[in-house]
Amino acid sequence: MSEPLVRPRWFTPGREDAETRLFLFAHAGSGAAAFRGYEDLVPAGVAAQAVTLPGRQGRRAEPLPTDWAATVDELHEAVVAELDGRPYALFGHCLGAQLAYRLAVRLAEAGDEEPVLLGVSGWAPTGFFRAPANHAEIPKADMVAWIRDLGAIPDAVAADPDLLDLVLPPVIADFRLAADHVDDGAVVDVPLVTYVGRQDTLMLDPDAMRCWADRAAHYLGHRDYGGGHFYLDAHKAAVMSDFTAHLARLT
Repeated sequence: MSEPLVRPRWFTPGREDAETRLFLFAHAGSGAAAFRGYEDLVPAGVAAQAVTLPGRQGRRAEPLPTDWAATVDELHEAVVAELDGRPYALFGHCLGAQLAYRLAVRLAEAGDEEPVLLGVSGWAPTGFFRAPANHAEIPKADMVAWIRDLGAIPDAVAADPDLLDLVLPPVIADFRLAADHVDDGAVVDVPLVTYVGRQDTLMLDPDAMRCWADRAAHYLGHRDYGGGHFYLDAHKAAVMSDFTAHLARLT
């Protein structure tokens, strides 16, 4: 007898009695763990549900994503299957922002139920760091140094070969996945709000986030905070307060 098909767990559980849902998309290499505790930062009427891509955390046995289009396809399918008629929002940081943006585009193209609000943090389609053409050939040691400088890997992890072998593969896979994305200038009809750390070194253009005003039919504005690429760690309560205030007005 064949084994029953097990549906991958894309989302953390959320409050079933919440009126609104919030899907959270993490930075490269991470998953739902990046948003641990966020359910306590949003109003009781909002169910915060973090997304985990294959190849990490509870999905470590699955292959890491290697193709941008296929990953967006799978994510689109998973989100549509999860929807239950309640209004919902998307919020992502870095790679998560990139995925949330493209997911909003895909949902509109497919005629599916669209989110009521999109939040993008720490990523912009123009003026943001792009991996070099030879990114697949970058030595592991150079990748580790660069990722550590960003604050994505603690020094204690970088110094432990066993921990590094556990943490690094999804980071590198997501780094290459993001590089596979080709910007087409798509505009979303969903209300959109943006966030960034003022000292984010991945913003090659200091005004990179301004491009979002041309990518959204309903741009709700921008907030910046002290800190680098991972400013969100220190300012998550403030960001969620602002984001859910927009969400409350829209729902």
